[in-house]
Amino acid sequence: MPKISAPTIAAHRAQTRERILEAVAALTRAQGIDEISMTDVAAEAGITRTALYNYFPDKPALLLAFTEQVTSGFVERYRQELPTDATASERLSAFIRFQLEGIAEHPHPDAAELGASLGPDAYQALADHVAPMQALLVGVLGEGVRSGEFAPLAEEESTARFILALIGSQRVPLLREETTPARAHELVTAFTLAALAPRG
Repeated sequence: MPKISAPTIAAHRAQTRERILEAVAALTRAQGIDEISMTDVAAEAGITRTALYNYFPDKPALLLAFTEQVTSGFVERYRQELPTDATASERLSAFIRFQLEGIAEHPHPDAAELGASLGPDAYQALADHVAPMQALLVGVLGEGVRSGEFAPLAEEESTARFILALIGSQRVPLLREETTPARAHELVTAFTLAALAPRG
C-alpha cells in the first residue's frame, strides 16, 4: 500500500492510527474477532508489525481503542442528528435505529465477544469505553419517565441494559441478512415502547 503523506508527524500518526482501526473493522467483518492477530492487522493496514506495536502494545489495547472509536462515533451521530425538541419516544426510537444501522453498516464485535477475547483484566476498561452510550440511553429513559411518556422505572440503568440486549439480539439476523435495519428497528422499537408505556 502507498505510504501515508501528511504535513506533520502528528498528522501522519493520526492517519496511520485511523488506518489501523479501519483494518480492525475490515478483519472483524471477514473473520471474527477471535481470529484477528496483530500480524493480520499490520498487513491489512499496510504497515509492519513493529510499526503497529508503536501504536498499540497488544491486542487488548487495540480492541479497546476500536471499541472506543465505534462508541464515540455513535454518540456524536446521536447528538448531531437528533432534533433538540424530539420527545423521549422519538429519541429512544432514534437510539435504536442508529444502533441497528451501525451494526448493519459497520459490523463490530459486541461486548460479550470483546469481553471474552480481552479477558477479565481488560473487561472493566471495556465497560468504561461503552459507558457513554449507555448513559445516553439512561438519560432518554429518565426524560421519558419525567414527561409521563414512560412508566416509572425502579432501575433505569438495568432497563437500559435490557434494551441494549434487545438491540443486540438483532445482530446475528442483520449480519446474516435475515432481516433489515428497518424491520429490526420496527420490531425492537414497538416491543420496547410497549414495555415502557404507562399502565392504565
